[in-house]
Amino acid sequence: MLKQIKAIYIKYAEIINYLIVGVLTTIVSLATYYICVLTFLNPENAFELQTANIISWIIAVIFAYFTNRKYVFKSKEKNKLKEASKFVVSRLLTLGMDMFVMFLGVTVLHLNDKIIKLISQVVVTVGNYVLSKLFVFKKTDKK
Repeated sequence: MLKQIKAIYIKYAEIINYLIVGVLTTIVSLATYYICVLTFLNPENAFELQTANIISWIIAVIFAYFTNRKYVFKSKEKNKLKEASKFVVSRLLTLGMDMFVMFLGVTVLHLNDKIIKLISQVVVTVGNYVLSKLFVFKKTDKK
């Protein structure tokens, strides 16, 4: 049984590792967001809602870059600044998705900001994987 589990893990290691890192990144993002809105920012104010969202995004992106680089995509890219820049650009695209979902769900539809933030994170996680795989950490040397 352990051999079968190991074989499955080896076959799907990147996706499994991405899901683990994605869950950890989501926890970092949500914890940061919740700390912001429960202590010093008011989610009923559209500006403060987006401020909390951006703060949580910045912290999550920093965490995600290093964990994705090392544990998911096992990047060997020497030019870390170039790679990190591509990572941030891809995350800016999904930040736009996140901000739109938060604006629509909370500001327009007046739904619970914490639930909408959780839903948004699912959408963003899928987008982040696709962009990371195709744009940021793409493998150039096929052997």
